[in-house]
Amino acid sequence: MHIRRNDIVEVISGDERGKKGKVLRIMDAGFVLVEGVNFVWKHLRRSQQHPHGARIQKEAPLRVAKLMVICPACDKATKTGHKKMESGEHVRVCKKCRQTITART
Repeated sequence: MHIRRNDIVEVISGDERGKKGKVLRIMDAGFVLVEGVNFVWKHLRRSQQHPHGARIQKEAPLRVAKLMVICPACDKATKTGHKKMESGEHVRVCKKCRQTITART
């Protein structure tokens, strides 16, 4: 998968187009949870924590195909390529500026 946890990504299609956020969680079947993007309302039943019930907003998962990684070097949404270093490790590289992309912590 071209997206990893803690990457900064931009939404390229849909209602949330143009928004940027940090990847919080990678889910199976090609879905990703992005911070501050794709909010939905969740209705909660009455409970001790919420005696009258509640209506909260939370982030919903997005498809990976709707996201592009933001390159930390050129600060643009880009496709990623792969490169094998001399040490033998594989790294992701920006297709625009050819710099290595590391996940931010």
